[in-house]
Amino acid sequence: MGCTADDIIAALRAGADVVAEHRDELIQLDREIGDADHGENMDRGFRAVIAKLETAGPETPAAALKLAATVLISTVGGASGPLYGTAFLRAASAVGDEAELDPHTVAKALQAGMEGVVARGRAEVGDKTMIDALSPAVEAAKNAADSGADGPKVLAAAAEAAHQGAQATEPLVARKGRASYLGERSAGHLDPGARSTALLLTAFAEAAGARA
Repeated sequence: MGCTADDIIAALRAGADVVAEHRDELIQLDREIGDADHGENMDRGFRAVIAKLETAGPETPAAALKLAATVLISTVGGASGPLYGTAFLRAASAVGDEAELDPHTVAKALQAGMEGVVARGRAEVGDKTMIDALSPAVEAAKNAADSGADGPKVLAAAAEAAHQGAQATEPLVARKGRASYLGERSAGHLDPGARSTALLLTAFAEAAGARA
């Protein structure tokens, strides 16, 4: 069975829960190399997404993803809203009108989301951004789908790779965003966007596994 609108909604709810749980951690990470608002902004945005889901009831995966995109863009401050919003919007476009997403389409949606973030933020691997988590996640998802993994396992592979990518940002010197103003002092800290990306993908994978 493929990934349905209900599965996307369950994943978004899990994402909201994990962001709320790690809100203070994300604030602290951003305090070290940014302006300390990443956790608060992400928590507010995903709370708004869940509130909208209560009344909207999207009937396709694309509709659920587009709803998340629209709410995040309109409610999350800083760079996170436009970046995450663009990711969800590109993912929605990639899946089209499909009622259920097979593993390859899940991987395609992740790739489209990453491409949206790259287009919006002009970042690449090594810049100490969420791309350092997203890029390996996309590659792992594609490899898992090509090897015959089901949707939950595709997401699990993406989540594991994202965590490794996020951890790998710690020694990097930031080349994008507010953290880049610190120069060499940005080394030694995890990138908060990469961390939140890994957390969200893990939540999505766990939600998918629970519903499988």
